[in-house]
Formats: sequence, structure tokens, C-alpha cells
Amino acid sequence: MKKIKMTTPLVEMDGDEMTRIIWQMIKDELLLPFIELNTEYYDLGLIEREKTKDKVTFDSAYATQKYGVAVKCATITPNKQRVEEYGLTEMWKSPNGTIRAILDGTVFRTPIIIDSIKPVVRNWKKPITIARHAYGDVYKATEYRVPSKGKATLSFVGEDGTEFSKEIYDFECPGVLQGQYNKDSSIISFAHSCFKFAVDTKQDLWFSTKDTISKQYDQTFKLIFEDIYNKEYKEKFEQLGITYFYTLIDDAVARVIRSEGGYIWACKNYDGDVMSDMVSTAFGSLAMMTSVLVSPDGKYEYEAAHGTVTRHYYRYLKGEETSTNPMATIYAWSGALRKRGELDGLCDLVDFANKLEEACIDTLNDGIMTKDLVGLVSEGYAATAVNTKDFILAIKERLERKLA
Repeated sequence: MKKIKMTTPLVEMDGDEMTRIIWQMIKDELLLPFIELNTEYYDLGLIEREKTKDKVTFDSAYATQKYGVAVKCATITPNKQRVEEYGLTEMWKSPNGTIRAILDGTVFRTPIIIDSIKPVVRNWKKPITIARHAYGDVYKATEYRVPSKGKATLSFVGEDGTEFSKEIYDFECPGVLQGQYNKDSSIISFAHSCFKFAVDTKQDLWFSTKDTISKQYDQTFKLIFEDIYNKEYKEKFEQLGITYFYTLIDDAVARVIRSEGGYIWACKNYDGDVMSDMVSTAFGSLAMMTSVLVSPDGKYEYEAAHGTVTRHYYRYLKGEETSTNPMATIYAWSGALRKRGELDGLCDLVDFANKLEEACIDTLNDGIMTKDLVGLVSEGYAATAVNTKDFILAIKERLERKLA
């Protein structure tokens, strides 16, 4: 079979532990036999990040800005235990956070659905994509433990000399205080990413906050979204027959549970963090959750939504067989290859990405699965647990038939 050629490099970001092992399996069995893979490679494994003092992470993000499409393996965000385990000179920051900040992107997470695993919410028939504004709010908050009686105030001093101060609470006993922020530029980028992704995927977009309670903070999000939609995207949405819908977060939760799915749900930072886990769990497994970071200027970084599967990696190092689910990582590659093909006008590459995903779904629907999925299969379906390598080889067999 003649290999599919690529014209523009894909930014490839390698990772850590079990997902790094699976990454190479996927390349060896599902990609390199069929594609003349053209990537600009960056090793984001913790050892290389330590060696380069994390410069490699920044370089990979700048390369994504240059080439427009990246695919990333899961990476370790070190804690104290990891610092000791790897002998790190510093507790390096999350690579995802660094890349997200440089690209100013929004994370979109979507479950992979198969016939034999039914969502816990029985009326969900189509995927629900969570768009999370991954900046500011409680994650950048300043906190203070109030030790005694006293008055707390919120103050601001502008560069132009503008000043204001507002009382938060007059504490009659000890308590706790928290101040959080966001900024218009980040909210604007979030809005553009959401609207562009909705247009790109031809899906309705929902957005929810709590502006009835947070009449300045949350209302700013609502008004910015509304203004950008009316000025720049309304006509395009109407042409595609898709809708933009705003509602309160509590109403959105009720509507989501009653819906059949098939839309993008945009959330503020904390809401998106919580709801993405809720959606992934209700649909089946975090290992079946795709993730793509989209910047407002149309740069894409595809990855799996899960971590490095440390427990399986330690077993792998002992020579033990593992049954680690590679689906989300395969879909990171297929998503990146499809986008690269779309941007470069390479129909063969787009077709390959589509057939790779079809081969994955066919394998699962044939009852060949990793152990994490076998226990989730609905009554009436038969499933056999296999190890990771055999699962990937089963996908390869079906892919070869589709490409023949």
C-alpha cells in the first residue's frame, strides 16, 4: 500500500509513563505503516523537562503557534512525591497549563460513544462537548484565613489614579476570605473559541453562568458572549441552522439531564472542571473522553483527557501484562491528522483519520475491549478483555481492511 504523504509538519508532544509506551505502540502499528508521518517532535516527558528547565514545553507551544496543529501525549504534573522520585530541581508547572496560556485556548472535551455502553442518563443519545474556560476564577484566587473580628474590604487602585473600596463583610468571628478575578481579553478569547468550534463542528452552543447572583462578575461573561455573537457569528449560525443559547447554570444542568445531547456546553472554569468529569463518567469512562485545545485564532492541540496511568506503568516496568485503554490517545492522533488534512487540503489524510476512528469503534462493537470497559457493557452484549497491544492489533486488522 502506498503511504499517505503529509505536507506540513504536525507538532508532536511526547509524554510520560504508560501513555508514553502506548504512544509509541500507536505510531508503530496504526500510523507509520500507512502514513509518511511528518512531525516536529518535542519530548515533554518529565526527564526532558527537567533537563531543559521546562524550555521544551514553551518551545512546543510556540511550534503549535507556527504550524497550527499539535498532538500531545499525557504528561506528569509533579507534586512533592514526584520531585523526589525524579530528582527534580523544581516542581515544574503543568505542561497543559503552560501551553494553554501561550495559545490562549479553550479546552473542548467530548465522549466517545459506542453501542454496547449506554450512558447512565438513559435519554443521552449524542455526545455532549464541554467547553471549559481554563483561566482565572477560583484557580487564580487569593485566599486569607480571617483570624478574628474585623472588617474585610475589596479595593482597587488604577494606573490613572482611580480608586475604589467596598466592604465585603464585617466579621464578628473568625472566618475565611477569597478574592478571584478574570479579564476581558481572556473572556473574549474564550467566546471566540467557543463560537468558532460550534461553527467548525456544526453544533448548537449553550453557555451558562449565574449572572442573577453575580451581577458584575458572571454578567461580564454573559454580555461579552452576547456582544460577540451578535456582531460576528449570528449570521453564520443562522446559515448553518445552529443556535446559541444562554441560560443560568442551574437551569442548564436540568436541561442537560433532560436532553438527548448533541451540543457544546460552554462553562466557566470551575463549572467546566466539574461538569466535564460528570459528563465523562455518565457516558462511561474518562479513557473514552477526547480533548482538544482551540485558540481564538484557530490553532489546535489534541490530547487525551486522562493522565499517564501510573499504576499500569509500574506494572509494565515489572514485566506484567497491562490492559490500558488507548482510545482517547488514538483519537488525539486521528483528530490532529484530520485537522492537518483539512487545513492542507489532503483528502487522503482526512479519510485515513476517519477510517482509523471507524476501525476503533468496529473493534469495540465486536466485543474486543480493554478491561476498564468490559464491566460497563450493557446487558445483551458480549465482551472479551484483551491487553493493550492485542487491542491495538485488532484495530490495525480492521483498519487494513478499510484501507485495502
